[in-house]
Amino acid sequence: MAIETSIDFDKTADDYATYRAGFPPQLLERLQRFEIGLPGQRIVDLGTGTGTLARQFAAAGAQVVGLDPSKSLLEKARKLDHAAGVNVDYRVGIAEKTDLPEGGVDLVTAGQCWNWFDRRRATAEIRRILKPGGLLVIAHFDWLPLPGNVVAETEAVILKHNPHWGLAGRTGLYPDWLSGLTTGGFGNLETFSFDHDVTYSHVAWRGRVRASAGVAAMMTSEVVTWFDEDHARMLRENFPSDPLTVPHRVWALIG
Repeated sequence: MAIETSIDFDKTADDYATYRAGFPPQLLERLQRFEIGLPGQRIVDLGTGTGTLARQFAAAGAQVVGLDPSKSLLEKARKLDHAAGVNVDYRVGIAEKTDLPEGGVDLVTAGQCWNWFDRRRATAEIRRILKPGGLLVIAHFDWLPLPGNVVAETEAVILKHNPHWGLAGRTGLYPDWLSGLTTGGFGNLETFSFDHDVTYSHVAWRGRVRASAGVAAMMTSEVVTWFDEDHARMLRENFPSDPLTVPHRVWALIG
């Protein structure tokens, strides 16, 4: 079985843009209570991917730069922005070395990506580009594997085909990250979380799962095909209702 040791989200770009649900609007509504995501704010969205978070900030009137190392994902982001009638300045770049000017940003965001960074270096770079008193928001939107539910059974199929995948069984909460931010110079840390169900057809859930790090980003195309057939069979046999209600959790950290 051919499994790559590195993660390449370029290979997931089509499924990522088509099937991967972005953060629900309730996240921005809650962040705005902290005066985050307001019109005119200068925001840098790290690991922006297909722009699911950057697009919401831009729609609210913020000036947004989106950075990501994947050219393919940024191409999808631009198309989605055009369809939504918003504009984000997308650039190829990484969190640890943004090449942005010092002290020119009101807010830095990292949606669904903080786990991929060299967090010590990224924290130092974020402090460099933030203006004095600027804010950092780290947010995740994770599916929830509960005993016997479709997420838990899906994760079992992923592990069957990719035993090297290390992201199964998560709770959608990341308290360990707070100490690193404190050490890196951030204070007044606050977190919040809420649960949110997402409705997926069988076809859409299969696409969403293919777009995950443990599937198309790590597997060869041949193994992805085998996985997808196995996943489809499991859904037909164990979860015949279509569409599916898939539980998720939103978690956010503000510093």
